Amino acid sequence: MVNRRSFLKYIGWSGAAATASAPVALATTYPVQTAPKSVSGRVLSNGKGIANVAVTDGYSVVVTDKAGHYSLMPHASAGFIYISLPAGYVIPNERGMARFYQPITAGNGTASIDFSLEKLPVDDRKHQFVVWADPQIISKKDAEQLKAQSAPDLRDLIASYPKGSLFHGIGCGDLVWDHFELYADYKEAIGTTGVPFFNVIGNHDLDLDARTDDYSATTFKQQFGPTYYSFNRGEIHYVVLDDVFFIGTAKKYIGYLTENQLHWLEQDLALVKPGTTVVVSLHIPTQTGHKRRENIKEDELGGSVSNRKQLYEMLKPFNTHIMSGHTHVNEKWQEGPVMEHVHGTVCGAWWTGPICTDGTPGGYAVYEVDGGAIRWYYKSTGKPREHQLRIYEKGRVKTAPDHMTVNVWNWDPKWKLEWLEDGVVKGVPEQRVAHDPWAAELYAGPDLPKKHKFVDPTMTDHLFFFQPSPSAKKITVRATDRFGTVYSESMTFA
Repeated sequence: MVNRRSFLKYIGWSGAAATASAPVALATTYPVQTAPKSVSGRVLSNGKGIANVAVTDGYSVVVTDKAGHYSLMPHASAGFIYISLPAGYVIPNERGMARFYQPITAGNGTASIDFSLEKLPVDDRKHQFVVWADPQIISKKDAEQLKAQSAPDLRDLIASYPKGSLFHGIGCGDLVWDHFELYADYKEAIGTTGVPFFNVIGNHDLDLDARTDDYSATTFKQQFGPTYYSFNRGEIHYVVLDDVFFIGTAKKYIGYLTENQLHWLEQDLALVKPGTTVVVSLHIPTQTGHKRRENIKEDELGGSVSNRKQLYEMLKPFNTHIMSGHTHVNEKWQEGPVMEHVHGTVCGAWWTGPICTDGTPGGYAVYEVDGGAIRWYYKSTGKPREHQLRIYEKGRVKTAPDHMTVNVWNWDPKWKLEWLEDGVVKGVPEQRVAHDPWAAELYAGPDLPKKHKFVDPTMTDHLFFFQPSPSAKKITVRATDRFGTVYSESMTFA
């Protein structure tokens, strides 16, 4: 009998969803697409052409002339003509779903496709965006939680910012859990937030009856458009990629970027000034600390991107932030000009409890942009934005009975931590790789959690330990993030 953890390792991160029932509305036909021989058109605002807008079929990239005209010969397999939205314009959307593309139909002649944009009334060099990783709804009950908890939380957060603040969202994959009829619920949730969302394909957004990766995104494309594209807001260039490569067997995939995407990305980035801040969003992380934390020899093929070094090479001229999800844990790494943000999830541990498997609360990340600079924090659903750490009493971690523990889920090496005893600074907590004790209580063991028994606690880097004196009356932990914002939590003893 294969135990749960071995099963997870075999099929890759989040592959435990193999316990889910089969999806609906699967693609079963494989048409040979014959795009028109040429497509031309204009990109306009108030009837005037917009120059230097990138237009693509997903294979080649052209730019509009000074009058907003473009012309290209689409690839035979192209399904869309789409633009890299220029900075300074409203994000076109339909009830919250970004609409920067138009489908093309088969034909042997020519086609005309225009795009109309609305100029923003405000400067977009200052803006915000949020990342919703893994909503992953499998039932109407999950969908109701998304609509009743997550969406209102985001709506309230936006209302806390000055009126007119610019926001957009990134749905970072696994929007549903194989059940495509629930896309309507996901869209309904997004539509109530007031935020236009760009969406990423995840492994649970694939057509599992497809015979190759080429057709595995058929339903996703019908719902959300292209699986890789770019857009601009202010001084930031945003890129969305599809790094889930379906290997032709249900629920089996690897983290991999196809040559088609990398060839397109080369052309896309050639239009971006070196030194620009680039935000790349994809579902499977390019890399994680999972191998190191679990002391295993190889990265799991479904848990990171196999050809990530080629991506990093292309991103060398830029200051890059990579946004990913998939693992249901929160972590960050940085190497040179590249930083990856692996996000805790909207669904927590698959809607089984209030926290992810590393103790991170269910929620999402918020990014505040000013020119080319980005600040960020993690927003726990239902909690104030100041909720950034959790203290555990002495002995809560069974392997450290004389120590108190603190989980600082958005930690990275530029944070500073200190602990105080009765108002006196005592020192810096010791970082250890361990299980979050609450996650262990909720998810460890063959009978937990009741809803999805495959869920297990996972090792994390963002746990810190310290040993208080027996006479301590009040313990406080202060955590200062890389931007100088101080967060604190206290625990008082009788």
